[in-house]
Amino acid sequence: MTGSAQAVAVSSRSMPSVTITFARVMAQSAGMTLTSEGELLADGRVVRRFRPAQNDMIEDVDYFDILDIARDFAGDDVALLTAYADQVQTDHLGVLGLAIKTAPNLRESLQRVERYYRLVTDTAVYRLCETGVSASLIFEPQSAHNATLEFRNEGALAGFAQNMRRFVGSDLAFEFVSFRHACRSDPARYAELFGCPVRFEADRDTITMHATMLDLPNRLGDAAVSDFVTEHLEAEFGSLQDGASLVETLMHHLTPTLSNGRPQAAVIARDMGLSERTLYRRLAEEGLTFRDVVGRAQLALAQEMLRTSDVSIAEVAFLTGFSEQSTFSRAFKRWVGQAPAQFRQQQASNV
Repeated sequence: MTGSAQAVAVSSRSMPSVTITFARVMAQSAGMTLTSEGELLADGRVVRRFRPAQNDMIEDVDYFDILDIARDFAGDDVALLTAYADQVQTDHLGVLGLAIKTAPNLRESLQRVERYYRLVTDTAVYRLCETGVSASLIFEPQSAHNATLEFRNEGALAGFAQNMRRFVGSDLAFEFVSFRHACRSDPARYAELFGCPVRFEADRDTITMHATMLDLPNRLGDAAVSDFVTEHLEAEFGSLQDGASLVETLMHHLTPTLSNGRPQAAVIARDMGLSERTLYRRLAEEGLTFRDVVGRAQLALAQEMLRTSDVSIAEVAFLTGFSEQSTFSRAFKRWVGQAPAQFRQQQASNV
């Protein structure tokens, strides 16, 4: 292993996790039960035993396995997504849910989602983007590619679309919903699920609406309550940030942006609440450059995909921010001393 690869192994964050609530609601939507002890039940019998949740969080590998089993049991992805969107509630997010629905308007609700969603999972982030007359809630997965990722992404946006309608009301209308993957069922069923046109093979996973929708008041909007619980969230979020190193936090922000090309330091610094100059200075204090950490993020994501998925090497190259497979292959071999195909073959033989 080269020095760069060793650095990734030391500095990369712990296993990605997600609140068990999402898994429980998905299991329930499929007619199953997920117990606190980690038992997944169907028709009263144990289908699979998972590791019990720690602080109400489960590892993302278990979460995706639960989704897979629920899909097989339900037998109809769109019907399962519809049931999930109907059953998942903002209240399931605890204090975050209360802050979301008591915010004065939809814009402030989504700003809270954007900032504090990491408290319930580090497998994805939401970003609110306002451009002219349109506004988009962008969903950016941070998990390595796997066969269930597309379904998870659909479920995330379906749940949010339904909940936005709940806490804003019937005046809320979406222009369209989009997904980067190809349509996996009848497009008309997706349009019925979201109540608007749904575009596939798009550039981003988004819910897009007219910008004026963001000014709609929430039915339970209460600025005093929202400010009070937001202070609690800020303290919790600060503790989470304090517990992570600069490199861990930077990699957390970098990973979901890699597929859009080389990340811009100014944008990433802003998302971290820093100036670009401060980010450079703090990295220099640790003997690093922004480019160093981008490389670490690219390597960590590439290794994870090559180890745990069967996506093509060309797709791994794209998802890690390389425009050409050949450029990615040269960089990967420089990092670990092996070509991507050799690394994948070796990892498979070690299983």
